[in-house]
Amino acid sequence: MRNLKDLFLLDPEIVFLNHGSFGACPRPVFESLQAWQLELERRPVEFLARRALHLLAEARQSLANFLHVSANDIVYFPNPTTAVNMVGRSLINRPIAPLGNGDEILTTDHEYGAMDRTWDYICHLSGAKYIHQTVHIPVSNYKKFVELFWRGVTKHTRVIFISHITSPTALILPVKEICRRARQAGIISIVDGAHAPGQIDLDLNEIGADIYVGACHKWLMAPKGSSFLYARPSVQPWLDPLVISWGYKSVYPSPSQFIDYHEWQGTRDISPFLAVPAAIEFQQKFRWIQVRQNCHTLANKARNRLINELDFEPVSPTITNSQQTLVPWYMQMFTVKFPYPVHHKMIQEHLYQHYRIEIPVIKWNGQYLLRVSIQGYNDQHDIEFLINALQEIIRVKKFIQ
Repeated sequence: MRNLKDLFLLDPEIVFLNHGSFGACPRPVFESLQAWQLELERRPVEFLARRALHLLAEARQSLANFLHVSANDIVYFPNPTTAVNMVGRSLINRPIAPLGNGDEILTTDHEYGAMDRTWDYICHLSGAKYIHQTVHIPVSNYKKFVELFWRGVTKHTRVIFISHITSPTALILPVKEICRRARQAGIISIVDGAHAPGQIDLDLNEIGADIYVGACHKWLMAPKGSSFLYARPSVQPWLDPLVISWGYKSVYPSPSQFIDYHEWQGTRDISPFLAVPAAIEFQQKFRWIQVRQNCHTLANKARNRLINELDFEPVSPTITNSQQTLVPWYMQMFTVKFPYPVHHKMIQEHLYQHYRIEIPVIKWNGQYLLRVSIQGYNDQHDIEFLINALQEIIRVKKFIQ
């Protein structure tokens, strides 16, 4: 696989296998961000008062084309957490059938911690219940997953919240089928797609979620602070803005009240949003679909070595060469399980301090996981370095409980 590390700003002394946490921005995209920031500082009033809405509309159109939706149905947010907070509070304040006492929000036990905390808080305010449907690892197949998850639906289920790609276990979940069933049952579907844009093909119309939030700064490699929320037109009227500003009762309303209400939140740096088209163009220029597939191939090799040579346990089925046409459970990011309890924070810190390897070691549901991210700047040498470091750690048994 061609190494593209020289196109990134990453410290060459670090073996970076943690793209999944905050991403990494390529030089051309970062330069686009800086160019927008410089333009803002040169003429701040002209930029923010006269041009910003037009520039944001262009940036939304570029992202909308990438996601296969209307530009009037997406709005930029700094991160998925902020977007979900807006949705959660809106559910409580819905003018018709607000979320209330006894209602249930169904999710999995594989969700991102900040999202769990958000919904816990929303339930604290509303009296609703946040229900975690247990999904044991290793998972086996998508049909069984859907049936297992759907067992958690009751007559009280009002909302389904589910990750497209889970954070701790790095599993690609069958959200399209979940959203289809939810619509048939009259349940609101909200998908956390933080890890999806840029890592897998994404057509939001095809997925059919009522609400879909995604990060542009992760696998799409846009600047930090660039994410989005997509909302089906039918749910947009009850989504209240977190910040009331000039878009509310706008003097110059656009064709979309949804955009007016949520896009302008007072003075802020919108440069990360405006640089998203540069990230999309970067991936097109460097044929990132092929890069992504190369990363998946390298991820398979790394995963197999961790399982076969170091006795790590899989969290999803292994894909053989004859199964490459099947929908995979993982793409560029995968998780494997330690076969025994470990001091996970100590291992993570030791890998960084002594080997300069940046990689998350996670405690999840009483189990200990290693999550590996493979991006275009990674190569076989990074994997060898990781394998050798783990072999040394396991041999001395210093961090095994």
